[in-house]
Amino acid sequence: MTYSTLMVHLDGGRANAALLDVAATLADRYDAAVIGIAACQPVQIGTCDGYLGGEYAVIERDIVAGELARAKTEFHAHERLSRHTLEWRSIPTLANIAHVVAEHARAADLVITSAGPGFADLATHADTGELILHAGRPVLVVPDGAATATFETVMVAWTDTRECRRAISDALPMLHAADRVVIAEVAIDAIDARAPVADAAAWLARHGVDADKIVARMKGTSIDTLAAVADEVEADLVVAGAYGHSRIREWAFGGVTRDLLLRDRRCTLLSH
Repeated sequence: MTYSTLMVHLDGGRANAALLDVAATLADRYDAAVIGIAACQPVQIGTCDGYLGGEYAVIERDIVAGELARAKTEFHAHERLSRHTLEWRSIPTLANIAHVVAEHARAADLVITSAGPGFADLATHADTGELILHAGRPVLVVPDGAATATFETVMVAWTDTRECRRAISDALPMLHAADRVVIAEVAIDAIDARAPVADAAAWLARHGVDADKIVARMKGTSIDTLAAVADEVEADLVVAGAYGHSRIREWAFGGVTRDLLLRDRRCTLLSH
C-alpha cells in the first residue's frame, strides 16, 4: 500500500511554504503525483446603505482571482514539487470551502492541509474539522512554521473506535516507513485497555510493522496524558481517529486538542 496521489490544499490568503515543504517530502518518499487546490469565496464588501453595485461585484471577483492566482503561482514555483505536479485546481465558489475541497478529495489518497491560525479566514482556508469529517480520505494537518515530514517516530493515539481503526489503516504507508511506531492508549483501567492495544499491535505485525505498546493511566485529562506520551517518545507524527462533531470542532477551532497534538513541528494524521 502506498499513496499514489497527494492533494495539497493551499490557503489563498497567506503563504504556504511549510505546507508545500511537507507535501514535497512525502511526494519524494512515495513517488506520488501531487494535485494542488485552492478555493476562495468572495469577500463581502459592505456599503452604508447596504446596496452593492456592479462595481463591487467586479472588485470581489478580482480579489478572488488574485488570491487564487497567488496560490497557483506559489504551488508551481516550489522547486521540489515540480517533478511530481499533476495538476492545479483553482475554484472560485460561494460554497463552504471545506466541502468543496472534500469533494475534490475523491482524486487523491491523502489530503494535506495546514492547521491555520486560531481564527482562520474561512473565505480562503477550509475549516479543518469540517474537511476531516467530509473528505472520506485521511487528512494530514501541518502546523504553521517549519514542520518535519520524516516521521521517524509515529505514535498512534489508540481508542477502540471505528475512526481509529480507519486511521491506523490509512496510515500504513507512514507506519512502514517509520523507524519506530508506538501504539498508545490513555485509560482509566489499564487492564481493560491492554487487549485491544495488543490486537492492534498484532494486526500491524502481520503487515510488517513492529509497534511498541503503551497503556497510560489518565493524569489530568486524556489529551494531557496523550500529549505527555507523545513528548516522551518524541513522536513527530500522531495518528488519530477523528470522531464526534463536538470533539473535532474543538480541534479545528484551536482547542486544547489541537494545541497539544500540533506541538512544535509535529504533524497529525486524522481519519473519520
